[in-house]
Amino acid sequence: MSSTAKSRLARCVMVLGTTSGAGKSWLATALCRWYARQGLKVAPFKAQNMSNNARVVDGGEIGSAQYFQALAANAVPDVRMNPLLLKPERDTHSQVVLMGQVSEALSALPWRGRSERVWPQIAGALDELRAENDVVVIEGAGSPAEINLMTSDIVNLRVARYAEARCLLATDIDRGGAFAHLYGTWALLPEADRALLHGFVLNKFRGDASLLSPAPEKLQALTGVPTVATLPMWWQHGLPEEDGVFDDRSRASGKVTTTVAVIAYPRISNLDEFQSLKNVPGVRLLWARTPADVAGADWIVLPGSKHTSGDLAWMRAQGLDSAVAAHAARGGVVLGICGGLQMLGEALVDPHGIDGNAPGLGLLPLVTVFEREKTVRHRKATFGTLSGDWVALSDVPMAGYEIHHGQTTAHPQMLQDGHAVMPEGLAWQNARGNVLGLYLHGLFEDAAVLHALFGAAAPTLDSTFDGLADFIETHFDAGVLAGLIEPA
Repeated sequence: MSSTAKSRLARCVMVLGTTSGAGKSWLATALCRWYARQGLKVAPFKAQNMSNNARVVDGGEIGSAQYFQALAANAVPDVRMNPLLLKPERDTHSQVVLMGQVSEALSALPWRGRSERVWPQIAGALDELRAENDVVVIEGAGSPAEINLMTSDIVNLRVARYAEARCLLATDIDRGGAFAHLYGTWALLPEADRALLHGFVLNKFRGDASLLSPAPEKLQALTGVPTVATLPMWWQHGLPEEDGVFDDRSRASGKVTTTVAVIAYPRISNLDEFQSLKNVPGVRLLWARTPADVAGADWIVLPGSKHTSGDLAWMRAQGLDSAVAAHAARGGVVLGICGGLQMLGEALVDPHGIDGNAPGLGLLPLVTVFEREKTVRHRKATFGTLSGDWVALSDVPMAGYEIHHGQTTAHPQMLQDGHAVMPEGLAWQNARGNVLGLYLHGLFEDAAVLHALFGAAAPTLDSTFDGLADFIETHFDAGVLAGLIEPA
């Protein structure tokens, strides 16, 4: 590419981290909104994302983090913003989604065998975004100093070099060892790549920032890289964790009236859709891994799963199947979403080796058959007449999205024990009225649903994004954010 062509391309700001969970995703989201508020055309980008949190966009699916980053940038979410998505199904296998679509060929390849196959699409997607925007905010993955992966890297340093990105390196100071993490990461980078680092960011700091001195000054003397921000601990920034890291600190605003226990099985997916419940007054959200965790809960939620039969087997091994059944028998509220809906049925049938055969929990009269083709689409639908604990949703419209291989139908011999409560087989309720299964993700992100169920409204996404931008504007050194996109 000629120097003239490069000069017309978007400036690239990249957020790297010393570890997973350092704060890359929310910081990239905040940068997207901050640059958009400067009147610039902004797009997010993450070359490769490993996450079972995905959203439906035009052309397929991308990681949830890039979906929210696009909204923060006032951009339309696009498969080019996350060209490669890895959705873990087992410890040693992931479903590979390339440019929004599942690739069985790439899914069958070993990890190290994919890099050169997918790099042309990754580079092409980034080139197009740079040609169409003023700024591209790029998120790395894990750490750029994972020296066992450097030869096959397509998400950190290779992207940074290709984009000539100006990089921030974030670390979680709450974990301890932050300065060693920053220095060690810098020291392990190839010398030429160290020049890409324009600032260190200390995230999740508690206490008096003046007590950090002289560590930032000594670190700069050793590396030549300044510490450009010390970000205070912020529990409720409003975004879900990108890597599926659970916030086990159960909190509620005001007196607790409803405790919602979400089963946290190993291959949980789309857990980000529960984020809004953390902001509903009177609702306490907790993640359940044992029968003791669901004792006393008002609601038990079976969320989405990337490996439904495997997670169902895990539930049985933990004794959670019996706990859910006992809760339902007592009249407790049970909700199954997507994979959770499939678990609530009578059986999982897998003729194509997609997920696995298994008996269901038998709480809804349903049978799920896994098909080769994946359903990925946005949907709008309206609940019909519901009864019992879910009666408030009667005639309530909602907008959501589907991501599933399974196709579910009511068991013909058991229709009298349950009924459809949404058109086209999207939702069913049991006769008693306490168990509801739903294929649409996004129930608790819909304002009409939140109001119907809880008489409350969560903060809007725009207000969340603006809060993130305000936060970094306050805590970054003056001129740093603007300086990252100034001409060299």
